[in-house]
Order: sequence, then structure tokens, then C-alpha cells
Amino acid sequence: MASKTLHELPVGMNLWRTAELEDSGFNSRKIAALVRGGELVRLRRGCYVRGTVWSAQKPWVQSRQLIAAHAHGTLSTSGGWLVYSHTSAARLHRLFLWDVDDRIHITQKTPPSPVSHGKDVVPHTRALKPGEIRMVDGLPCTSLARTVVDCCRLLDYRQALILMDHALRKGVNRNELWDVCRALAGRSGVLTLRRALKYADPRSESPGETLTRELIVRLRIELPDLQVKVRTNEGNHRIDLAWRAKRVALEFDGKIKYFDFAPTDEVIFQERQREKALIEQGWTFIRLTWRDLFREQELKARIVTALQRAA
Repeated sequence: MASKTLHELPVGMNLWRTAELEDSGFNSRKIAALVRGGELVRLRRGCYVRGTVWSAQKPWVQSRQLIAAHAHGTLSTSGGWLVYSHTSAARLHRLFLWDVDDRIHITQKTPPSPVSHGKDVVPHTRALKPGEIRMVDGLPCTSLARTVVDCCRLLDYRQALILMDHALRKGVNRNELWDVCRALAGRSGVLTLRRALKYADPRSESPGETLTRELIVRLRIELPDLQVKVRTNEGNHRIDLAWRAKRVALEFDGKIKYFDFAPTDEVIFQERQREKALIEQGWTFIRLTWRDLFREQELKARIVTALQRAA
């Protein structure tokens, strides 16, 4: 029989278990050769994706693809009850995550056997209520509110704050989360949950804006307002963070990494024109990148100097 090629796989499929590849005539040697050649990518033991599909995906889409690969290789061959939870559920809900690994978190009613999951899977044991389970992308995962609680108890404060800001933007009920905090008093991770809930602001539109706000608070600098709208001769301009009375604007330039779109050259040009108009009106602009957030004292000096000059 002639050597099989990836093009002979069923049309419309991009994700396969080993058994599915074998059923299509691909033996273990051919599968290994396709992996070496980049035509297939091994996402986890016994599960493969088409190489061109994988390479074309954004990092956050690849993270969701890893969950889909686990589901394809586990849910479809097992009668066990499991729900994707914690940071895996956050990815399915499209919540912002920062500096979080791609391990698969699942929640089950009963403790799993030591050999039932791979090393990349983190099992949790909990009896979830019916209202705490949702179907997202065809996969069972914890509800948005349950996911926020679980993640904030797992993550550090800055990671939790980023997720909480975004969850509030998505409509999570703040009062209900406070009720959960009171019910979980004394439990592990609740202090981080409570702190993130206290300082969260749904007006933050990106992880970079959240981290900038957190840093300003920690450096004990006067807190700016968020998403400030200012009228210019070039149209209305919305500033990420601004000290309106002093006409000092702070813009974070790292948003694109976290969105499924990129601004066009025309959009960037128009924004720079509006910024130029604001400068002519006496505004001072401070532009930040991710690198600036980790040069805290330099950033503090830049902000303090700008505010003192505007006083």
C-alpha cells in the first residue's frame, strides 16, 4: 500500500486520537514521521492536531485547543463525570489570564485514581451544584461565578485581580461574590479572593491596565480615573488612565496581545492624531509597555515628575 499522507484524513477534521489515525491507515511509524515533519502536532498523549491549524492559532486559542484535546481523548472514551474548572474554565469563558500555565483543571464528584489522568491534569474533588455547571464550546465547565471563586483562591493577587476585573466586566455579580467570601471565611485562598474583589474595577479593559492600576496603588501614587473621555478637535478620545484635573494621561500599549483583533494602520493614525490634539490642549502623555511595569522605580519617577510639573 502506498504511503498515506495527511491529506487523506477525513475532510473537516483537525483533531484526532491515535486510534482514529490508525483507523484511517496511519501506523505508528507514519504518525511519528508526520510529527517530526510538523504536519501533526502532539498535544498530549494519544491526541494530535493538524500542524497548520496549530501554528495559525493565537496563544490563547492554543490554550483552549489543549482543553479540547483533553476532552477529545478523555470525555469521548470515558463514562466518568468531570467538569473543566479553575483556570481551564476561565479559558473557556474567555477570561483574561496572566502568567498562568496550561495545565488542565477538572473537578469530579469523587477522588480520581492515581493513574486516571496525565501529569498535565490537576484534578479537584467537589460536588458541584447544577447551577454551577455550564456548557461552553460544547464542554462542561464551572459557571462564571464559580470559576472566578476557584481561580482567585488558586492564583496570586495580581493574577486574581486581572481575572476579577474582567469577570466584573462580563457581568459577575459583585454582591453574590461577597456572599461567597463570607461563606468561605477561613478557607484557603479566601483572603486573595476578598482582596481582589475589594480592589477590582470593571473599567479596566486589559491585563496591562489592571497591573498598571495595581502598581500605582502599591507605589502610593495618587490614583487616576479610568477610561476618561476627552473632546478634541479630532474627535473624542478615550484615555486608559488619567489625572483629569492635571491633564496627565497614561496609556498602556500592550493590549493587542489579549485580543482577537489588531488595530488597523488607519485606527492607529487616527488615535495618534487625537493624542496630538490633546497635547496641544496641554495634556501630558505617559506611554507604558509591559517592560515598564517591571521597572517600578523608574515608572514611579516618570509619573511623579509628570504630576508635579502639571500641578
